[in-house]
Amino acid sequence: MSLFIDPTPGQVAASVRSGATIVEFHTGSYAHAPKKGPELRHLIAASKAARREGLIVAAGHGLTVANVRAVAAIPEVEELNIGYSIVSRSLMIGIAKAVKEMKDTMNAARKE
Repeated sequence: MSLFIDPTPGQVAASVRSGATIVEFHTGSYAHAPKKGPELRHLIAASKAARREGLIVAAGHGLTVANVRAVAAIPEVEELNIGYSIVSRSLMIGIAKAVKEMKDTMNAARKE
């Protein structure tokens, strides 16, 4: 079972109790925060907690080329769910270029 949750210790614990095997952290608070640091720290801590509990970790919502790098660099995050920004960007540069742009940004973050 997979759950879409906020990146908080309580939500991770509840997911474990429910029998979930995968959690996807809602990254909207991070994506829209004027100061990303505090929200990024929540994502990192929740990702570590989820992995310690044996959960597969994903994240998504509001991620764009401009803000995805730090989330993509979190080692515990195995999957990023990004759709809206790629589709929106594709209206200007085409779908192939929009997908490549996002993948290149995420891959660069993993190599840092």
